[in-house]
Amino acid sequence: MIRSLLVANRGEIAVRVFRTARALGIDTIAVHSDPDATALHVREADAAVRLPGAAPADTYLRGDAVIAAALAAGADAVHPGYGFLSENAGFARAVTAAGLLWIGPPPEAIEAMASKTRAKELMRAAGVPLLDPVDPEKAGPDDLPLLLKAAAGGGGRGMRLVRDLDRLPEELAEASAEARSAFGDGEVFAEPYVERGRHVEVQVLADAHGTVWALGTRDCSLQRRHQKVIEEAPAPGLPAELRTALHEAAVAAARAVSYRGAGTVEFLVTADGRPCFLEMNTRLQVEHPVTEEVFGIDLVAHQLRIAEGHALPAEPPRPTGHAVEARLYAEDPAQDWRPQTGTLHTFSVPGGVRVDTGFAGGDTVGVHYDAMLAKVVAHAPTRDEALRALTHALTRARVHGLTTNRDLLVASLRHPEFTGGLPDTGFYDRNLAELTAAAPDAGLSALAAALAEAAAPHPGPSGTGVPLAARLGGWRNVPSQPQLRRYRGPDGTVHEIRYRHTRAGLPEPVDHPSVRVLAAGPTAVTLEVDGVRRVFHVKRNSNKPGAEAETYVDSALGGHTLTALPRFTEPRDRTEPGSLLAPMPGTVVRVAEGLAPGAAVTAGQPLLWLEAMKMEHRVLAPASGTLTALHAAPGRQVELGALLAVVQEEPQS
Repeated sequence: MIRSLLVANRGEIAVRVFRTARALGIDTIAVHSDPDATALHVREADAAVRLPGAAPADTYLRGDAVIAAALAAGADAVHPGYGFLSENAGFARAVTAAGLLWIGPPPEAIEAMASKTRAKELMRAAGVPLLDPVDPEKAGPDDLPLLLKAAAGGGGRGMRLVRDLDRLPEELAEASAEARSAFGDGEVFAEPYVERGRHVEVQVLADAHGTVWALGTRDCSLQRRHQKVIEEAPAPGLPAELRTALHEAAVAAARAVSYRGAGTVEFLVTADGRPCFLEMNTRLQVEHPVTEEVFGIDLVAHQLRIAEGHALPAEPPRPTGHAVEARLYAEDPAQDWRPQTGTLHTFSVPGGVRVDTGFAGGDTVGVHYDAMLAKVVAHAPTRDEALRALTHALTRARVHGLTTNRDLLVASLRHPEFTGGLPDTGFYDRNLAELTAAAPDAGLSALAAALAEAAAPHPGPSGTGVPLAARLGGWRNVPSQPQLRRYRGPDGTVHEIRYRHTRAGLPEPVDHPSVRVLAAGPTAVTLEVDGVRRVFHVKRNSNKPGAEAETYVDSALGGHTLTALPRFTEPRDRTEPGSLLAPMPGTVVRVAEGLAPGAAVTAGQPLLWLEAMKMEHRVLAPASGTLTALHAAPGRQVELGALLAVVQEEPQS
């Protein structure tokens, strides 16, 4: 019986395993690097052991340090999660040699499947269908396109698509170098690249008593850089005979290596419906929740029971419904999937879906590890209903502080190519530009941000908060003129928002004639847009006060991160001495008596008055000298930065 379990991993998968362990009455132990000292998986565990350092090679990949931590904390079993040491046969042997229970397949099975080339030879002998390999030294034009792969690892590392034979030697060298750096083994092999192929896999679960379950199919075709983004179970649109063939091939693969525990057999299904073995992952997959939801089981609980020696029932439970999972990443898809780091100020997803995450609001996303924030999973009776539920949850999720792929996920789930039910691995190659351009317009969010800021209390002279609209300072309140707020959207677009206060107490947008303000407060604004009532939730990042502060706006239309910009430019920063530019848009209400070109002026003398944002502002002479030009007249509307007058400074004696 397992009484204390150490998870040799971090983040989301550690939290996931702890959840099951607690439900079974098992004590939980975390390990953590220095950057992860306060991470969610550490906070969730009953005990934690530090692995000194930051880089994975110094921490989570140090098998000796992990085993020492397990022994020091009194663990009697080790679960590897996924990634890191999960498919390391040497680590599995070392865990067992230390007297600990290994929650995973036998080391011999891990070794048999560790090299893709050797695994393919083994599968060919077991009668599992394969793509015919291509010798890169003998490849000709008829073999193109080719896909180069690292023999010792996955995750897109060491993988290259070759469409030009002249580039094959260079691509081989680069793939080999990347594979050697990532996995310590530079072996690379080539196989035909299947255009519009589908990535379909089968979850297997095997005990030590001869029972092997094939737990349906998963489709993981939506990938970026050969890494999965959206997964679902069962794989849609597969004929019954193809599903049967995949199940039989997966069971044959597991039996061929005397497998035990949870594993996944991956296939590429060609456009004409032919399945070809890719690899077997000898661990729990990231996307395992969709299978759990469809079959109503806990794969981690089964892993633990199998390790304790329990037998599986002869047949698995019957599947029900459809499940879809989206991986929420801190990355910018429009900028070549650039990872993002920083503080996750707010993170919440509405109920009705499953969320597996290693983060909470206030946590930091660092540079050392994977950029995945969470997996969001919806289960429903049908695929369409599952897609609808997942889209709804993602649209209404509040993720503040980092750029994420949330909008891309929503656009992908709504794309007709995906909703049609036959996605393939080229989906993002064909559609990325369209999908990243489909982010919802931020104009209404900017309006809501401006109205919320106007309603927010600001420190007054007595220390109490007063609304921004009521702050007078050295200005005189002029109710007739609009207020101005400026925000930069995530795509760089600058939104200028003008509104005026009314006698009813609610602001009235100047440039949005179809919008009526129903309520405005510091954290929520209710707008009626073309007769439709919508609520916008607003949160300002208090860690960035003043200019360049971030404002987060969420609604049923989606979420936006807006950067507050100074309301007025500083003309002196971009003009020649003596030029007087309008510091804001407004109306010239009067000019100093007798002021005309040729008039002598003194430094600091009021020359004209602008009415803007319900206040009057004096424009002063910048220096003593002669007024050489006057472009202002009472009643004239001026834009921000408009030239009002020029004063030629008198020479110094």
